[in-house]
Amino acid sequence: MDTNVSSPKKENYWLRVVVMLCMGWVTIWIYRSSLTPLFSEIQQTVGVNSNTQMGMISSFYFTGSTFMQIPAGMLVDKFGKKTVLIPGFILFGLAAFVISRTSSLQVIYGASLFAGLGCGCYYGAAYSLSSENIPSERKSVATAVINNGSAVGMGLGMILSSLLVKKMGLPWQSMMYLCVALILSMLVIFIFGVRNVKAPVVEKKKTQEQERVEEVESKGKVRLFSPKMLVCYLVYFGTCYGYYMVVTWLPTFLQEERGFQGLAIGFSSALVAFAAIPGALIFSRISDKYRDKKILIILLLEIGAASMLLLTVTAPTSTILLVALILYGLLGKLAVEPILISYISDQANKKILGTTLGVSNFFGLSASIFAPTITGVISDASGTKTMGFYISIIIMLISAVLFYMISLYYSRKDVSEVVKSSPVK
Repeated sequence: MDTNVSSPKKENYWLRVVVMLCMGWVTIWIYRSSLTPLFSEIQQTVGVNSNTQMGMISSFYFTGSTFMQIPAGMLVDKFGKKTVLIPGFILFGLAAFVISRTSSLQVIYGASLFAGLGCGCYYGAAYSLSSENIPSERKSVATAVINNGSAVGMGLGMILSSLLVKKMGLPWQSMMYLCVALILSMLVIFIFGVRNVKAPVVEKKKTQEQERVEEVESKGKVRLFSPKMLVCYLVYFGTCYGYYMVVTWLPTFLQEERGFQGLAIGFSSALVAFAAIPGALIFSRISDKYRDKKILIILLLEIGAASMLLLTVTAPTSTILLVALILYGLLGKLAVEPILISYISDQANKKILGTTLGVSNFFGLSASIFAPTITGVISDASGTKTMGFYISIIIMLISAVLFYMISLYYSRKDVSEVVKSSPVK
């Protein structure tokens, strides 16, 4: 029997991978976004009144997720994707169940940390799985579909929290029970749907000329912590800082400072997530078409997103505020992220590409640790969350301008060096 003949099932496995990974992000982000609209209900259970203390729930989660990024990637390389993915989701599910059964804020902190550790196992396993199985000609669209699972999950989490708890009057723990059910469902899907074998790699013998070209290209790539890469990490940090501040505090801001009530809170917050879906697809295609303009596209998106955050807190009417939220979702993190990842991949040494992307994601997720707590501290001190928005805007603009100036400088320098080293014919 010829084992090289591919069956329709084998050929369509990448489609299954896309659907599974998208559903995985939906599940993770329903959990991530479901608690933030319910901070006032959780406060009644745990008996605290501090915004700082509530913001730390998100910070503990993102601390675990951030610091699991690089170790999880190493574990995936050593033990396989399925071997890391399934224990991670088991830990995630146990943590969500503990949160549903406790009335202690300290226990919620600890469980949130472990939920973050469990979810932190997902990124490396998911994108290793997708890179191995999705055909190269389908990768951009397929990756956008996978990434948009986070937007769908964020929107659903906020809407369901507002609908089930604020509108229907169910206890806030009902959202955690729903999350546990979704996590268990995903565990079954991963157990039976994910193959724990690497895709076969056909090694081709390289000519001496190809080896020389690769060596020259490798030398021309930037170091892991060169100025050019550091500003990439910085702009990703700035992008994520604004995004995670919005994810954590937008529902409370709308309720306490703009007068939104009940289901309107969840639907209004979900606009950011749902608007991000077409934004990610549109601007990724524009970036692919104008590959030499990626630096400028990233700068313009950052300025546009920061402007919409400014309009969110200064909008004179609810209609203008909702328009600002939609445009922020369209121009924000999910639009910038695939372009920035593509730009980093172009600049990085291919021999350490995985490490480079891991470091980049570490910087991005580290913003999720600081943004919720800093905004909570400022809110307690000032009585408003407006200053938290302003700080996010300043961080986004400074990081974007530095990224643009330094990246443009080194790009021109690289072109100049290539011209000088080229033989005159």
